[in-house]
This record gives sequence, structure tokens and C-alpha cells, in this order.
Amino acid sequence: MQSTRYPSLRIAVLAAVLTASAGCAAQTQPQPAATPVPPPPVAGVPPSPGVAPPPPVDAAPVATAQGKVARFLTNPDGDVDGFMTDDGTLVHFPPHMSAQLTSAVRRGDLVQVSGRRDEGGSFAAQRITDTQTGRQVIDEPSMPGTPPMPRGAGGAGLSLLSAQGQVAHVTTAPRGEPDGVILSDGTVIKLTPPVAQQFATLVRKGATVSAQGYGARNQYGTALQATAFGSPGNLTPLYERNTPMP
Repeated sequence: MQSTRYPSLRIAVLAAVLTASAGCAAQTQPQPAATPVPPPPVAGVPPSPGVAPPPPVDAAPVATAQGKVARFLTNPDGDVDGFMTDDGTLVHFPPHMSAQLTSAVRRGDLVQVSGRRDEGGSFAAQRITDTQTGRQVIDEPSMPGTPPMPRGAGGAGLSLLSAQGQVAHVTTAPRGEPDGVILSDGTVIKLTPPVAQQFATLVRKGATVSAQGYGARNQYGTALQATAFGSPGNLTPLYERNTPMP
């Protein structure tokens, strides 16, 4: 009589093999890919390629303005760093692009400016276009590794200067605090915001002021960093003898 133990054993082994094969097949079936979730941005770390950075929260909208160049403005080093239009708009431009600005734009030209207004109402230009010639100058940062422009490279160098006249415009720092004045003849007198706050009755449009300091005078204008400031005949020294100017 043939024993039934071996067929039963073969059936059990075959069942185990089929069960294991079915498990492997189930494991090898393709699964839907999970949607990658970009990591949260980390302050100071640039976003990964392909991941769009979040829009800046406090970015001021780009604005445009148009007017005629009434006069160029210089800084105490003699570099042209902006101009004033015929309607009194104060336009700032980077001093390291002084040569490009004066080559593209002339006094009396009608220009279109695009950029951002600061809290003091001045215009930080990013692009200036001469509407008559089409020439443009665009704010381009200095190349990495470029040495800073030496003091006085834009004019005759720093000299001891004095100025006196009526305030036509009050200049402001990026946050809107006063940091100097422009006289009716275009002379720029630079102060620091703390110093300007000490002369609140003089740092205002229409006041008559006097100043001494160091700066430059050239074909584009006169500007000085004040070391003494006040009303005519009543100058107040701003710094101690051994204190460096800002």
C-alpha cells in the first residue's frame, strides 16, 4: 500500500513556495511616488536649486518718476551720487557709477527714473533713461574683489571748505532720519543723523545755515562733511580734535 505522507509533504512545500512568491510579487509592485516637500527656509542659507524663494515681505514696490535734471549732486569725495529734478525730486545713485551717470545724462535732460522711494521721500534709482537719446544707466553692484575707490578720486581731493546759505532740501538716511542739507546753490552739507537731530531748528527747509568741513568742489558741485555747523557767525564744533570724521 502506497503511503500518503509524501504527497502531503509535497503539497505543503508547494504551498509554502507559492505563498512566498506571492509575497515577493506584492513587494515588487511599484508604489506611487511621494510628493517631495521642500524643507523650510533657513535664515542666511540660499534656497535649493529649483525651489522658488518666498517673496520678500518688506520689499518696497518699484516706482517710476520723470523730470528734468536741474543739477547734479556730489558727495564729499567729489563723486556724483545723484541729481535733483526741476520739481524738487532728489534722486540718489551709487557713487561708484559716477562716470556712467554723467556720460549718459546731461543737465537739462528729461529723464525717466525707476527705483524705490525711501522713507524720507527721496528716490533710490535703479535705472535712469534719457528720454531724448535713449541712453540708460543701470545700477550694477561692484564686482567681487574690486578695490574701493580711493578718497577724492572723483574730484580734486578733500579740502577744507566752508559753506553758507539757505536750506533748499533736507537729505535723509535710508530710514528717513535727516542726515544733511542741500543749499539753494546746490552745495551739499553732510551730517550724521545724531548731529542733525541736535540742530532741528536749522535742519529744515528755509533755514539759513553755515558749515565748515572737508570735502571736494568740482565741475558738478560742492559737498563737504561738516566738522562745524550752526547759524552764520555761530558755528558749533562737532568733533573733538582727535576724533575721526564719519
